[in-house]
Amino acid sequence: MTNSYDKGRLNLPFVGISTFGKSPYQPDWEAIVADVAILGAPYDFGTQFRAGARFGPRAIREASTLFSFGHAGAYDHEDDVTYLEGVRMVDIGDADIIHTDTLQSHANIEAGVRAILKAGALPVVLGGDHSINIPCINAFSDFGPIHLVQIDAHLDFVDERHGVRYGHGNPMRRAAEKPYVTGLSQIGIRNVSSTAKQGYDDARAMGSDILSVRQLRALGIDGVLARIPAGVNYYVTIDIDGFDPSIAPGTGTPSHGGFIYYEVLELLAGLVKQGKVVGVDLVEVAPDYDHTGTTAILAAQILLNFIGRIKA
Repeated sequence: MTNSYDKGRLNLPFVGISTFGKSPYQPDWEAIVADVAILGAPYDFGTQFRAGARFGPRAIREASTLFSFGHAGAYDHEDDVTYLEGVRMVDIGDADIIHTDTLQSHANIEAGVRAILKAGALPVVLGGDHSINIPCINAFSDFGPIHLVQIDAHLDFVDERHGVRYGHGNPMRRAAEKPYVTGLSQIGIRNVSSTAKQGYDDARAMGSDILSVRQLRALGIDGVLARIPAGVNYYVTIDIDGFDPSIAPGTGTPSHGGFIYYEVLELLAGLVKQGKVVGVDLVEVAPDYDHTGTTAILAAQILLNFIGRIKA
């Protein structure tokens, strides 16, 4: 394939409209024709501490234009593979968020994911706080079974607290309750969390395998992959605070001692070789705390590299 700029358009990152990776915009959710569809979920009313993740989808899209040069795919000299070559990717915009109405906002996110699944495309959802994973998993009720792989600093396994069941501390508990979620691999968990010891006990009893960053490093990537069921469908949820705040400061609940970029990339690259990734979300990017834009760039880069490997 020839590069698009060979035809006269440079289409540099700082011009034009910021869809994800400058992919075509498809506002009609009944007319999705793609291999991958990007959905924004700019909801952060589930946040307990520092808000601002509602602006995450916009920041990630803007950052993703850095990787939108008109090459026919993205060549990786280490793997000697041109990723994303021939992959049809569209951006379907954002789910409608209704301020203070959690259930309807979540329902709108679920409708977007269901529309993508109905079209036979891979849903990639840009959060928003981690509560947006709840409607994403709800949308898979007719597309299971799935094994959930979580990269995160926090377990997010609170059942209910002061009546709250759908905040950003609850999504993995809500997922574990689903009959079509066969288990959870929760990786990177460390430091202070809204989940108390009882939540950890509940998670293990409900089928979770919990690993910290230090435990991953002791086991190695291959050792961690060996603990994740092979030959199954994976849903992957990436909380940006799973990364160390030295490279991802732009999040509401940063936690020191996190992953570096290549640890996560190599884990994801290994995952796609032992099963099928059927859904992805990336959450908790809060650009107000991301003064250099590095967090949004990291989010865009890990997603584009992950999509490339899923569709290789």
